[in-house]
Amino acid sequence: MATEAGAIVADLKALGSETNRAGMARFGINTERAFGVSMTALRPLARRHRRDHALATALWDTGWHEARLLAVLVDDPAAVTPEQMDRWTADFDSWDICDQACMKLYARTRHVDDKVRQWAADEREFVRRAAFALVAGYAVHGKTVPDRAFADFLPLIEAHAGDPRNYVRKAVNWALRQVGKRSPALRVQALAVAQRLAGSPVGTARWIGRDAAKELSDPVQVARVNRKAKAGA
Repeated sequence: MATEAGAIVADLKALGSETNRAGMARFGINTERAFGVSMTALRPLARRHRRDHALATALWDTGWHEARLLAVLVDDPAAVTPEQMDRWTADFDSWDICDQACMKLYARTRHVDDKVRQWAADEREFVRRAAFALVAGYAVHGKTVPDRAFADFLPLIEAHAGDPRNYVRKAVNWALRQVGKRSPALRVQALAVAQRLAGSPVGTARWIGRDAAKELSDPVQVARVNRKAKAGA
């Protein structure tokens, strides 16, 4: 499998460009170990190797940015272990690999609740970001998950809203908004959290609260959440 991963890395290197690397850097992506391959170019490769856990592991271990993105896209969620999630998450060095892993892979595993709580307590910036990016991803992909599971995340969101680090605060905000957009009942609960945060003396919490409250009280957004609920009734 290492041989196949090596061949794919060679293909990725050929697909890369300095122009793309420069563009990635402008968006705050760590390009130290990147070839400059777009997600658009990665998707056809992912389709050819879907649900290949062994290949995903080998790709991740190469250390190349795009190989790790591809690993996230091709891994089998059913085969992902808590130990693997901890190991990969400890390697995060950029917001995009963090978010792609959480949205495309971790949110589809059986380990979401435990990892959200574990990583939220971790002081490392991208590990804590992963906790809240995972909540956001789970809110989108956990179609059959009951509202109470997401309501249980709201105290955690509120508790970490004061983290001043940019990558954390943006993920906390994202998580709060996505939870609130799942259902009318969750919108009310998330909006209450946002309104409390909007009155916080802590600048980061206040920014999160105001931004989330604006979206969750927007009439267009309220109507969309209500339509979604009726369609699923």
